[in-house]
Amino acid sequence: MTARRLIVWIYAVLFLGVGLISGVFSFRTYQEYTQLQRLEAESRQRVAQARQRLEEQKRVLDRLQHDPDYVEKVIRQQLRYAKPSELIFRFED
Repeated sequence: MTARRLIVWIYAVLFLGVGLISGVFSFRTYQEYTQLQRLEAESRQRVAQARQRLEEQKRVLDRLQHDPDYVEKVIRQQLRYAKPSELIFRFED
């Protein structure tokens, strides 16, 4: 083997090695990128759900502040209150 041919082989092996290493790093980077995209989508979904719950809670708060009939309904259902002249029957399920 001549020196020139040996140098060409060395360069070819180095080129393939660098290409292989860069391919591995690119593949790992792509995997991390797809994982981050998935996490971002999940986070966006959780934020959207939290905003929806917040809007619902704002509506309930507004009704509690401005709707006496709703306040009475909530008190009756959750605290099981009754007017003095009323009788409450409770049944076990």
